[in-house]
Amino acid sequence: MSELCVAAFAAEQGVHLLEAPKDARFRAFAAGFDDAEYIRRLEARGLRWLPRSDPRFPARLARIHDPPPGLFVRGSADPALLERPSVAIVGARACSAYGSDVAVRLARELAAAGVLVISGMARGVDAAAHRGALELGVTVAVLGCGVDRDYPVAHTQLAARIAERGLILSEYAPGVEPAPWRFPARNRIVAGLAAATVVVEARERSGALITADLALDEGRDVLAVPGEITSALSHGTNGLLRLGATPVTCTADVLEVLGVAPPEPWAVVVPQVEPRIAAVHSAVVDTPAGVDDLVRRTGLGAGHVAAVLAELELLGLVAQADGLYRGVRP
Repeated sequence: MSELCVAAFAAEQGVHLLEAPKDARFRAFAAGFDDAEYIRRLEARGLRWLPRSDPRFPARLARIHDPPPGLFVRGSADPALLERPSVAIVGARACSAYGSDVAVRLARELAAAGVLVISGMARGVDAAAHRGALELGVTVAVLGCGVDRDYPVAHTQLAARIAERGLILSEYAPGVEPAPWRFPARNRIVAGLAAATVVVEARERSGALITADLALDEGRDVLAVPGEITSALSHGTNGLLRLGATPVTCTADVLEVLGVAPPEPWAVVVPQVEPRIAAVHSAVVDTPAGVDDLVRRTGLGAGHVAAVLAELELLGLVAQADGLYRGVRP
């Protein structure tokens, strides 16, 4: 009985992976199952199967108390990517603008430092973390449904971008529909792949807190972003802080927990960032300018220019003095 046979039967019959071998129909299914043929069909669809017995199976995930029998893999990256220093960034689906901005910023700066960002591709904080990481690096998404599904459907384009450079993973075979009980199970893989978990925003009862609890169960570090005490979206994160979670006030806090040195300020190469950011930077590299001048030079709106300048300041690519911005060459 192979791990792949169990996963394929569970997908076909819609039963839990742990219950599949006990099903009365399983013996007949297993007798006619051909691992090699199933793998060929997966590969024809651009998918892969990574069993737990494979030496490339991620070591951190293999060490949790209930690792999956294997992972279905979608995406172009080598599974060796999963051995890099990694952080799970999770949080509320209906997050605030603040939560989304923090997730994007943390993920972008962690990716720039070579850290792998992992999340669940859900709405809200998860999606923001994936998008931020993709600006300067790669990211991994873990699904609570079949690996062939773009869930939610609104994230089809995001899934394509993740798969282009990173990985999409699931313990569930192609065709498995999303179901409420699959997502807490998915969360143990998110936490298991990561050396540390960062919770950006979370209500008192949320999937993000489940992920944090699972990380703690495995002896992994849990960090939380402080939030407004009057916001329900902060009750979960502030509760984690009361219990001893490491507060996140900047990306350096996360890098310190990981033991990863922060990159030099000029390690971020401007041409690799978004074109709108590179355009504003190049406009102030040689000649300092104010916002009005930059609007004329770049053709961007004043609001866009102001937002980009704020991002460039955070990246350490421009400095402001007397209302003028000056960029520095890498």
